[in-house]
Order: sequence, then structure tokens, then C-alpha cells
Amino acid sequence: MPIRTHLTLLIVTALTLTACGGGGGSDSATPAPAAPAQASAPATASAPGTASVPAAASAASAASAPSADSTTVVQSTTPNVQTITVTSTPTRTRNMLQTSVTICVPGTNTCQTIDNIQVDTGSHGLRVLASALNSQIALPLVASSGSNGFVAECSVFGTGYTWGAVRTADVRLAGQVAGATSVQLIADASTPTAPADCAQSGLPMLDASKPRGNGILGVGPFAADCGAGCAASAMPRWYYTCNAGGGCTASSLPVAQQVTNPVANFAADNNGVLIELPAIPAAGASAVTGTMTFGIGTQANNLLGTATVLKSSSSSGYVSTSFGGSQYGTSFIDSGSNGLFFPSTSITTCGAWYCPAATQALSATVRSTSGITTDVSFSVAQSTTLIASGNFAFSNLAGPSSGYFDWGLPFFFGRRVFTALEGRATPAGNGPYYAF
Repeated sequence: MPIRTHLTLLIVTALTLTACGGGGGSDSATPAPAAPAQASAPATASAPGTASVPAAASAASAASAPSADSTTVVQSTTPNVQTITVTSTPTRTRNMLQTSVTICVPGTNTCQTIDNIQVDTGSHGLRVLASALNSQIALPLVASSGSNGFVAECSVFGTGYTWGAVRTADVRLAGQVAGATSVQLIADASTPTAPADCAQSGLPMLDASKPRGNGILGVGPFAADCGAGCAASAMPRWYYTCNAGGGCTASSLPVAQQVTNPVANFAADNNGVLIELPAIPAAGASAVTGTMTFGIGTQANNLLGTATVLKSSSSSGYVSTSFGGSQYGTSFIDSGSNGLFFPSTSITTCGAWYCPAATQALSATVRSTSGITTDVSFSVAQSTTLIASGNFAFSNLAGPSSGYFDWGLPFFFGRRVFTALEGRATPAGNGPYYAF
């Protein structure tokens, strides 16, 4: 049975690139070729792969996931707009889209707001560093079935991984509450050392310098991060049963207990997200403020309007992209990638980034699983010049990939970009899909 993998790549976070072929600063690295993910220098957070169709993550999920392709959308009056920003970060990561998330002990008003959480349409679920929580936020562990143990997760992001306990929290965003939602607490002190198969997954992302912030908010096109595959059997490098002071063993986990996209657990406005960021100059911007609006067609502020709807695979979330005479079936729109990543034999590279002598004006065609297409124009500027500018938001920062096309954060500037949740009714039918 196929399982879902994270889409986000978090590929490059170069502090400075002073010349082609080299990266100044400790964050310079080359993205993983076929399975990109959270890396230490360009910036993305996941590995393309197949996925399983998830069951509903909660009662709210079940109520809003009709079996037939539906356009009947429950209307909402709940505040649904979350501020998002791209600005300077302690690690000086470019194109890092972030927000603040309020986490509460379930059923209480014992809460803490955590800043510097990455907004990621390429993964699913909330992951927060344990070190970012104060001692009053005692989140209950998710107990493993049939034992006295608890559940931990190894979340692999291509060239790195997060490891920690799965705990239950009320997650508050704007006026929305995702009650009793499973989250991953990264580097949780209660969790034994990561198992060998997890620790072999690359860079351990267990402190703020590796995920480039205090956590990742995965608002991708699925509810649960693994889905039916992990519910059916113990999958390596996913969920584990752990015992305090002992080891951890790979185990299955029901979908309802898996780390869950909080949007899927909202009582309303729970069928997807709309990200809006303003257009920026070719030289970039020092900081950008935008909005993440919850729901699609549920309120006057999240209507699709004239957006082109591109259905994506119900098993992987992929669309396809035609570029340079080649077709890339592994193609996705990912706010967690800090550049555009695609193969090219004609554009000069400087380490992990493209750095043409002059800005390149390019175009590609994105195709949905239903055959709908739309042309996208984009540009690629010299990365060394961009990064040397001291700006932190760029619409033309790009790097090489192998066999996939990643429409990362630069794609979002100047666009209204929708990500629809799998199985949820929207005015354009059930997700998953992208629309812009």
C-alpha cells in the first residue's frame, strides 16, 4: 500500500554566495537530487513521492468529506485570516514564509503563541520544537494501542528528519480552533533516541538552526501526514511505539491519531487555504506581509473567482509541468520551498542556485490530472546578486533539481494561490487541487 511523503523541499538557505561554485557561510549546500527535502542551505522541506488516500482525521473531517464530487460548501462567519510574513530570520534564510501559531493544552485556556513557524503547503501537520514551549504547556502524549507505550514519529524531509513524540493539542489560528489535534513535538525530552532507521535519514533537524525556525505548519492537500498506509501496517521511518527509558519500535497508527493538518480539524473553513502575497520588485524586498485565508468558497474573502483550477493526484498531490521539452509528472506548488527548483542544462549554477549572467525570462505549462492546462511565466535572476542585496524576499530565486518541478515560494508572489484538501467539497468540486 502506498504511503504519503512530504512534498516540501526546504532546499537552500545560503547566507551569502560570493562567487559561482561556492557558498559563503555555514548554510551552503546542494539540494538532494531525486528526493529533495529539508536541507541546510537552499530551503525546502520534503521528498516527492506517492501517497495514500487519507481517511477523515476527525468527526469534522468526516462531516465535510462527501463521497461524491461536491460543490456544496457550508458557509462560515468565523474569522479566518492569518497574517504571514517573509522577513529576516535568525538564520538569515531567504524566502522563509512564517506565521505564529497558538498551542493550548486540550480543552483549556492554558496556551502559548509560538512565533517563527514556517507555512508549508508541501507537508501536512504541525511540528513544533519542544524547546519553544514553556513548562505550562503540558500536552498529553498519544498512547499507543495495546501497550503502555506512547507514539513518536520520524518525519523525513529528504536530506533530514524531525524526531519526537506525538502529542495532542488545541491549535488556534485566526478565529479557528483545531481541537484535540495530533502534533509532533520535535526533540521531546520524553522520547528515547531516534531509532537507527530514522537517524540514517540525513540531517537531524532537532533545533531551531535546522528547520530555520520553531517549527513547520503543514497545510498541504491532505489531512493526515501518512494516511492509510501507516494505519494498515508498521512503516519504517514513520510512526513508532516507545516506552519511557526504553527503545522504539515501528508501529501502525490509525489515521485519526496521525499528525494532522490543523485546517482539516477546523469546525468551519476546513476545505483548504488561500495564500496571498504581494508582487515584489525584481531586486527583491527586505520584508513582505501577506495573508493565509482558511476555507475555499466558504466566505466572501476566499472565493475562487477567475482562478484556474488544476486537479492534482488524489494519491500524491502532484500535477505535471512541461518545461524545456520535458514533462515532469512530479510537480507541486510548495510554499515551504524557498526557491523555484527545476532541471536545466542551459542555466549556469553557483553551488545550489542558478546564477545566469542576465535574468532569464522563462515559461512552463502546468497540467492537471483532468487535462486542464495553464501557462506560467517566471524569471530566474543571478542568485549571487540577489543574496548580496541583503533582501529576504525574491520572486526570481531558483535552483536545479533532478526529475521534478517544484513551484516554490517565488511562485506565490503576486498571486492568489489556493490549496484544496483531498475529499473536501469546494465550489470547484472536491480537492485535492491547486488554483491560481
